[in-house]
Amino acid sequence: MATQGSKKVIYAALIGNGLIAITKFVAASITGSSAMLSEAVHSVVDTGNQGLLLYGIHRSNRPADAAHPFGYSREIYFWAFVVAIMIFAVGAGVSGYQGVQKILNPHPITNPMINYLVLGFAIIFEAVAWTIAYRAFNRTRGTRGIFEEVRRSKDPTIFIVLFEDTAAMAGLLVALFGILAAQYLDVEWADGAASIVIGIILALTAMLLASETKGLLIGEAAQDELVSGVRDIVSATSSVRHLNELRTMHMGPNDVLLALSIDFDEDDSVSEADNAIFDIETKIKAGFPEVTRLYIEVQSLRHHLAGLPKSAPAAP
Repeated sequence: MATQGSKKVIYAALIGNGLIAITKFVAASITGSSAMLSEAVHSVVDTGNQGLLLYGIHRSNRPADAAHPFGYSREIYFWAFVVAIMIFAVGAGVSGYQGVQKILNPHPITNPMINYLVLGFAIIFEAVAWTIAYRAFNRTRGTRGIFEEVRRSKDPTIFIVLFEDTAAMAGLLVALFGILAAQYLDVEWADGAASIVIGIILALTAMLLASETKGLLIGEAAQDELVSGVRDIVSATSSVRHLNELRTMHMGPNDVLLALSIDFDEDDSVSEADNAIFDIETKIKAGFPEVTRLYIEVQSLRHHLAGLPKSAPAAP
Protein backbone atom coordinates (compact mmCIF):
# COMPACT_ATOMS: atom_id res chain seq x y z
CA MET A 1 0.00 0.00 0.00
CA ALA A 2 1.11 3.56 -0.56
CA THR A 3 2.33 5.67 2.34
CA GLN A 4 0.61 8.70 3.84
CA GLY A 5 3.46 10.78 2.42
CA SER A 6 2.60 9.73 -1.12
CA LYS A 7 -1.07 10.54 -0.52
CA LYS A 8 -0.10 14.03 0.62
CA VAL A 9 1.85 14.56 -2.60
CA ILE A 10 -1.08 13.36 -4.71
CA TYR A 11 -3.65 15.54 -2.92
CA ALA A 12 -1.42 18.61 -3.31
CA ALA A 13 -1.06 17.95 -7.04
CA LEU A 14 -4.78 17.19 -7.43
CA ILE A 15 -5.92 20.46 -5.89
CA GLY A 16 -3.32 22.54 -7.72
CA ASN A 17 -3.97 21.02 -11.14
CA GLY A 18 -7.73 21.27 -10.76
CA LEU A 19 -7.60 24.99 -10.08
CA ILE A 20 -5.02 25.59 -12.78
CA ALA A 21 -7.08 23.70 -15.38
CA ILE A 22 -10.13 25.89 -14.83
CA THR A 23 -8.05 29.06 -15.12
CA LYS A 24 -6.33 27.86 -18.31
CA PHE A 25 -9.61 26.96 -20.01
CA VAL A 26 -10.99 30.44 -19.28
CA ALA A 27 -7.83 32.06 -20.65
CA ALA A 28 -7.82 29.83 -23.77
CA SER A 29 -11.47 30.66 -24.53
CA ILE A 30 -10.78 34.41 -24.26
CA THR A 31 -7.47 34.58 -26.12
CA GLY A 32 -7.81 31.73 -28.64
CA SER A 33 -4.33 30.41 -27.81
CA SER A 34 -3.69 26.84 -28.96
CA ALA A 35 -0.79 26.44 -26.52
CA MET A 36 -2.98 27.60 -23.63
CA LEU A 37 -5.71 25.14 -24.63
CA SER A 38 -3.12 22.35 -24.76
CA GLU A 39 -1.95 23.33 -21.30
CA ALA A 40 -5.56 23.31 -20.05
CA VAL A 41 -6.04 19.78 -21.40
CA HIS A 42 -2.68 18.84 -19.84
CA SER A 43 -3.89 20.04 -16.41
CA VAL A 44 -7.18 18.16 -16.78
CA VAL A 45 -5.28 14.97 -17.62
CA ASP A 46 -2.99 15.48 -14.62
CA THR A 47 -6.00 16.08 -12.34
CA GLY A 48 -7.65 12.90 -13.61
CA ASN A 49 -4.41 10.99 -13.17
CA GLN A 50 -4.13 12.00 -9.53
CA GLY A 51 -7.71 10.84 -9.06
CA LEU A 52 -6.79 7.48 -10.62
CA LEU A 53 -3.79 7.13 -8.30
CA LEU A 54 -5.93 7.83 -5.24
CA TYR A 55 -8.47 5.30 -6.51
CA GLY A 56 -5.67 2.80 -7.02
CA ILE A 57 -4.41 3.34 -3.47
CA HIS A 58 -7.95 2.80 -2.14
CA ARG A 59 -8.38 -0.40 -4.16
CA SER A 60 -4.96 -1.75 -3.18
CA ASN A 61 -5.80 -1.46 0.53
CA ARG A 62 -8.58 -4.06 0.34
CA PRO A 63 -7.93 -7.20 2.39
CA ALA A 64 -7.24 -10.56 0.78
CA ASP A 65 -10.21 -12.78 -0.03
CA ALA A 66 -10.86 -16.19 -1.56
CA ALA A 67 -10.63 -14.84 -5.11
CA HIS A 68 -7.41 -12.92 -4.44
CA PRO A 69 -5.61 -14.75 -1.60
CA PHE A 70 -2.52 -12.54 -1.90
CA GLY A 71 -4.56 -9.36 -1.61
CA TYR A 72 -4.94 -6.39 -3.94
CA SER A 73 -1.71 -4.48 -3.28
CA ARG A 74 -0.54 -4.76 -6.90
CA GLU A 75 -3.63 -2.92 -8.11
CA ILE A 76 -1.79 0.36 -7.49
CA TYR A 77 0.65 -0.75 -10.21
CA PHE A 78 -2.19 -1.30 -12.65
CA TRP A 79 -3.64 2.16 -12.13
CA ALA A 80 -0.18 3.69 -12.37
CA PHE A 81 0.14 2.06 -15.80
CA VAL A 82 -3.29 3.43 -16.77
CA VAL A 83 -2.02 6.91 -15.82
CA ALA A 84 0.86 6.53 -18.28
CA ILE A 85 -1.60 5.53 -21.01
CA MET A 86 -3.83 8.51 -20.21
CA ILE A 87 -0.91 10.94 -20.47
CA PHE A 88 0.04 9.53 -23.86
CA ALA A 89 -3.41 9.05 -25.39
CA VAL A 90 -5.23 12.12 -24.10
CA GLY A 91 -2.57 14.65 -23.11
CA ALA A 92 -0.10 14.10 -25.95
CA GLY A 93 -2.78 13.28 -28.51
CA VAL A 94 -4.94 16.36 -27.90
CA SER A 95 -1.94 18.68 -27.65
CA GLY A 96 -0.51 17.43 -30.93
CA TYR A 97 -3.89 17.72 -32.66
CA GLN A 98 -4.44 21.27 -31.43
CA GLY A 99 -0.97 22.27 -32.55
CA VAL A 100 -1.43 20.89 -36.07
CA GLN A 101 -4.80 22.62 -36.40
CA LYS A 102 -3.31 25.96 -35.32
CA ILE A 103 -0.45 25.66 -37.80
CA LEU A 104 -2.82 24.77 -40.65
CA ASN A 105 -5.27 27.53 -39.67
CA PRO A 106 -3.22 30.24 -37.93
CA HIS A 107 -4.97 33.15 -36.23
CA PRO A 108 -3.69 35.88 -33.91
CA ILE A 109 -3.92 35.62 -30.14
CA THR A 110 -6.19 38.21 -28.53
CA ASN A 111 -5.61 39.67 -25.05
CA PRO A 112 -2.21 37.95 -24.62
CA MET A 113 -1.75 39.58 -21.20
CA ILE A 114 -4.36 37.18 -19.83
CA ASN A 115 -2.22 34.27 -20.98
CA TYR A 116 0.85 35.73 -19.32
CA LEU A 117 -0.96 36.20 -16.01
CA VAL A 118 -2.40 32.69 -16.08
CA LEU A 119 0.93 31.13 -17.04
CA GLY A 120 2.72 33.10 -14.33
CA PHE A 121 0.35 31.93 -11.60
CA ALA A 122 0.37 28.39 -13.01
CA ILE A 123 4.18 28.29 -12.87
CA ILE A 124 4.05 29.36 -9.20
CA PHE A 125 1.42 26.72 -8.32
CA GLU A 126 3.26 23.99 -10.23
CA ALA A 127 6.54 24.97 -8.57
CA VAL A 128 4.95 24.50 -5.14
CA ALA A 129 3.49 21.10 -6.10
CA TRP A 130 6.80 20.05 -7.69
CA THR A 131 8.71 21.03 -4.55
CA ILE A 132 6.40 18.92 -2.36
CA ALA A 133 6.80 15.92 -4.67
CA TYR A 134 10.57 16.36 -4.97
CA ARG A 135 11.04 16.54 -1.20
CA ALA A 136 9.00 13.35 -0.73
CA PHE A 137 11.05 11.68 -3.47
CA ASN A 138 14.33 12.81 -1.88
CA ARG A 139 13.40 11.31 1.48
CA THR A 140 13.60 7.84 -0.05
CA ARG A 141 16.43 8.18 -2.58
CA GLY A 142 19.27 9.28 -0.29
CA THR A 143 22.45 9.74 -2.33
CA ARG A 144 21.21 7.83 -5.37
CA GLY A 145 20.56 9.57 -8.67
CA ILE A 146 17.02 10.44 -9.71
CA PHE A 147 16.71 7.84 -12.46
CA GLU A 148 18.45 5.20 -10.34
CA GLU A 149 15.89 5.76 -7.60
CA VAL A 150 13.01 5.62 -10.09
CA ARG A 151 14.29 2.25 -11.35
CA ARG A 152 14.58 0.79 -7.84
CA SER A 153 11.47 2.42 -6.36
CA LYS A 154 8.51 0.15 -5.64
CA ASP A 155 6.06 3.01 -4.96
CA PRO A 156 5.12 4.57 -8.33
CA THR A 157 2.81 7.22 -6.90
CA ILE A 158 5.53 9.69 -5.88
CA PHE A 159 7.70 9.48 -8.98
CA ILE A 160 4.64 9.65 -11.25
CA VAL A 161 3.53 12.92 -9.64
CA LEU A 162 7.11 14.23 -9.75
CA PHE A 163 7.44 13.45 -13.47
CA GLU A 164 3.98 14.89 -14.18
CA ASP A 165 4.88 18.13 -12.39
CA THR A 166 8.21 18.29 -14.21
CA ALA A 167 6.45 17.84 -17.57
CA ALA A 168 3.91 20.48 -16.51
CA MET A 169 6.65 23.00 -15.70
CA ALA A 170 8.33 22.32 -19.04
CA GLY A 171 5.00 22.64 -20.85
CA LEU A 172 4.25 25.98 -19.21
CA LEU A 173 7.61 27.39 -20.29
CA VAL A 174 7.09 26.13 -23.84
CA ALA A 175 3.62 27.69 -23.94
CA LEU A 176 5.04 30.98 -22.66
CA PHE A 177 7.73 31.11 -25.35
CA GLY A 178 5.22 30.14 -28.04
CA ILE A 179 2.83 32.93 -27.09
CA LEU A 180 5.68 35.44 -26.84
CA ALA A 181 6.90 34.47 -30.32
CA ALA A 182 3.39 34.72 -31.76
CA GLN A 183 2.91 38.20 -30.27
CA TYR A 184 6.28 39.92 -30.57
CA LEU A 185 7.75 38.16 -33.62
CA ASP A 186 4.42 38.08 -35.42
CA VAL A 187 4.79 34.32 -36.01
CA GLU A 188 1.25 33.02 -35.67
CA TRP A 189 2.22 29.39 -36.16
CA ALA A 190 4.57 29.54 -33.13
CA ASP A 191 1.55 29.07 -30.84
CA GLY A 192 0.67 25.83 -32.66
CA ALA A 193 4.29 24.70 -32.66
CA ALA A 194 4.34 25.15 -28.88
CA SER A 195 1.31 22.84 -28.63
CA ILE A 196 3.14 20.17 -30.64
CA VAL A 197 6.22 20.47 -28.42
CA ILE A 198 4.00 20.12 -25.34
CA GLY A 199 2.55 16.97 -26.89
CA ILE A 200 6.04 15.56 -27.45
CA ILE A 201 6.98 16.31 -23.81
CA LEU A 202 3.88 14.47 -22.61
CA ALA A 203 4.52 11.53 -24.95
CA LEU A 204 8.09 11.11 -23.70
CA THR A 205 6.92 11.37 -20.07
CA ALA A 206 4.23 8.75 -20.70
CA MET A 207 6.69 6.32 -22.30
CA LEU A 208 9.11 6.68 -19.41
CA LEU A 209 6.38 6.10 -16.82
CA ALA A 210 4.95 3.15 -18.78
CA SER A 211 8.39 1.53 -18.92
CA GLU A 212 8.91 1.87 -15.16
CA THR A 213 5.42 0.76 -14.10
CA LYS A 214 5.46 -2.21 -16.49
CA GLY A 215 8.21 -3.85 -14.46
CA LEU A 216 6.27 -3.34 -11.24
CA LEU A 217 3.11 -4.71 -12.82
CA ILE A 218 4.87 -7.85 -14.04
CA GLY A 219 6.58 -8.31 -10.68
CA GLU A 220 9.92 -7.08 -9.37
CA ALA A 221 12.21 -8.55 -6.74
CA ALA A 222 12.81 -6.88 -3.38
CA GLN A 223 15.76 -4.54 -2.83
CA ASP A 224 19.25 -6.02 -2.50
CA GLU A 225 19.38 -4.90 1.15
CA LEU A 226 16.42 -7.12 2.02
CA VAL A 227 17.76 -10.11 0.09
CA SER A 228 21.22 -9.90 1.66
CA GLY A 229 19.69 -9.36 5.12
CA VAL A 230 17.57 -12.49 4.77
CA ARG A 231 20.62 -14.46 3.60
CA ASP A 232 22.53 -13.31 6.69
CA ILE A 233 19.69 -14.37 9.00
CA VAL A 234 19.46 -17.82 7.41
CA SER A 235 23.24 -18.29 7.32
CA ALA A 236 23.52 -17.37 11.01
CA THR A 237 21.19 -20.23 11.95
CA SER A 238 23.44 -23.05 13.10
CA SER A 239 21.22 -25.91 11.96
CA VAL A 240 21.00 -24.65 8.37
CA ARG A 241 23.25 -26.59 6.02
CA HIS A 242 22.40 -24.75 2.81
CA LEU A 243 20.06 -22.04 1.51
CA ASN A 244 18.79 -23.68 -1.67
CA GLU A 245 16.69 -20.87 -3.03
CA LEU A 246 15.51 -17.36 -2.16
CA ARG A 247 12.75 -15.71 -4.16
CA THR A 248 11.07 -12.35 -3.56
CA MET A 249 8.37 -10.36 -5.29
CA HIS A 250 6.83 -6.98 -4.52
CA MET A 251 3.07 -7.39 -4.36
CA GLY A 252 2.81 -3.69 -3.48
CA PRO A 253 5.06 -0.80 -2.40
CA ASN A 254 5.33 -2.18 1.15
CA ASP A 255 4.14 -5.73 0.56
CA VAL A 256 6.82 -8.36 -0.19
CA LEU A 257 6.30 -12.07 -0.78
CA LEU A 258 9.33 -14.14 0.30
CA ALA A 259 9.87 -17.84 -0.44
CA LEU A 260 12.81 -19.84 0.93
CA SER A 261 14.03 -23.40 0.35
CA ILE A 262 16.37 -24.51 3.13
CA ASP A 263 18.43 -27.66 3.66
CA PHE A 264 18.79 -28.46 7.39
CA ASP A 265 21.27 -30.81 9.06
CA GLU A 266 20.22 -34.41 8.65
CA ASP A 267 20.72 -35.02 12.35
CA ASP A 268 18.10 -32.43 13.31
CA SER A 269 14.78 -33.75 14.54
CA VAL A 270 11.47 -32.43 13.21
CA SER A 271 11.08 -30.42 16.40
CA GLU A 272 14.52 -28.84 16.06
CA ALA A 273 13.90 -27.92 12.42
CA ASP A 274 10.53 -26.44 13.37
CA ASN A 275 12.14 -24.29 16.08
CA ALA A 276 14.81 -23.13 13.62
CA ILE A 277 12.16 -22.17 11.06
CA PHE A 278 10.22 -20.24 13.70
CA ASP A 279 13.40 -18.42 14.73
CA ILE A 280 14.22 -17.50 11.11
CA GLU A 281 10.67 -16.31 10.45
CA THR A 282 10.62 -14.18 13.61
CA LYS A 283 13.93 -12.49 12.80
CA ILE A 284 12.98 -11.80 9.17
CA LYS A 285 9.63 -10.21 10.08
CA ALA A 286 11.24 -8.16 12.84
CA GLY A 287 14.01 -6.89 10.57
CA PHE A 288 11.90 -6.47 7.45
CA PRO A 289 8.27 -5.68 8.28
CA GLU A 290 7.49 -5.24 4.58
CA VAL A 291 7.72 -9.04 4.27
CA THR A 292 4.02 -9.81 4.73
CA ARG A 293 4.05 -13.33 3.30
CA LEU A 294 6.82 -15.78 4.12
CA TYR A 295 7.00 -19.39 2.93
CA ILE A 296 9.82 -21.72 4.02
CA GLU A 297 10.29 -25.10 2.41
CA VAL A 298 12.46 -27.76 4.07
CA GLN A 299 14.23 -29.72 1.35
CA SER A 300 17.62 -31.33 0.86
CA LEU A 301 19.89 -29.66 -1.66
CA ARG A 302 20.01 -32.88 -3.69
CA HIS A 303 16.24 -33.07 -4.02
CA HIS A 304 16.00 -29.34 -4.68
CA LEU A 305 18.45 -29.51 -7.59
CA ALA A 306 16.76 -32.62 -8.96
CA GLY A 307 13.42 -30.86 -9.03
CA LEU A 308 14.62 -27.76 -10.88
CA PRO A 309 13.74 -27.44 -14.57
CA LYS A 310 16.78 -27.21 -16.84
CA SER A 311 15.92 -23.63 -17.83
CA ALA A 312 15.39 -22.44 -14.25
CA PRO A 313 17.30 -19.23 -13.38
CA ALA A 314 19.87 -19.28 -10.61
CA ALA A 315 18.72 -18.07 -7.22
CA PRO A 316 19.67 -14.44 -6.52
